[in-house]
Amino acid sequence: MKRILVTGSNGLLGQKLTELLVKQPDIVLIATSKGEDRYPDQDGYLYRSLDISDEAAIRRVVAETNPDVIIHTAAVTNVDVCEVDKQQCYHLNVQVVANLAAICYEHDIHLIHLSTDFVFDGENGPYREDDLPNPLSYYGYTKYEAEKVLQNAPCRWTIVRTILVYGILQDMSRSNIILWAKGALEKQQPIRVVNDQWRMPTLAEDLAMACLLIAQKEAYGIYHISGKDMMSIFELVNRVAAFWKLDQSLIIPVSSDELNQTANRPAKTGFILDKAIAGLNYQPHSFAEGLSEVDRQLSSRIAQREINIKH
Repeated sequence: MKRILVTGSNGLLGQKLTELLVKQPDIVLIATSKGEDRYPDQDGYLYRSLDISDEAAIRRVVAETNPDVIIHTAAVTNVDVCEVDKQQCYHLNVQVVANLAAICYEHDIHLIHLSTDFVFDGENGPYREDDLPNPLSYYGYTKYEAEKVLQNAPCRWTIVRTILVYGILQDMSRSNIILWAKGALEKQQPIRVVNDQWRMPTLAEDLAMACLLIAQKEAYGIYHISGKDMMSIFELVNRVAAFWKLDQSLIIPVSSDELNQTANRPAKTGFILDKAIAGLNYQPHSFAEGLSEVDRQLSSRIAQREINIKH
């Protein structure tokens, strides 16, 4: 039995990991997040409330639960918030990783750390694992600093970089670009969407599966994990509209400069996935398949909600 502790288990990836790991007969899951457990079906795993910024609290939970692997998903991921509140961003995105690395070394734990395409400047995407990072934002800077911390740490580590993760939670508590666009267009609201940034959006289930494969295979080093389709954000939102038969004329293309966001974003990221496909047997969904999966889950949630109302 492999004991896997997940940080940030209330987040999108965290809940998809819970959903996946509880089904594995050879895995004991320890889910941790700040506050109460928000996963709806709380059977088959341990949950510990954990403030990841508190090193003593991490040490207590690790000593109590004795994990073989930690999948570290918790971070400050709002790019513009990081640009403004640099102190908190650095502490949670860099110092916490340094603390985890030290604890993992002491207890011989494999640390799987989630990173981002925003470590790159977007000049030469798509990127391989050994391409040199050059972040444009403070968020990207902290994620790259955390990567460097791990690369110099004596613990067993894996860095998983990913891109624009989408999906839905069972309690529908978190939004992302897919749900935001769908929701706004259903309300007939015009939306301004950037047309000069390109990404390879990642289905949350694919990312969770990649983390499981890395844990099972004890794969170390850096892995690029994303969807397989490259598109502009403008095209992405138009594909969302087309899928749900919503009014595409409400989607207004704008440049990055016009959006006037606090933090700079890379123009074109994207990943070359050869290493993950060959080494992990990683098999990402296409974007069309990902939208179908989101739609299936949405229909299931709505049906379940109607059953609950009747009872």
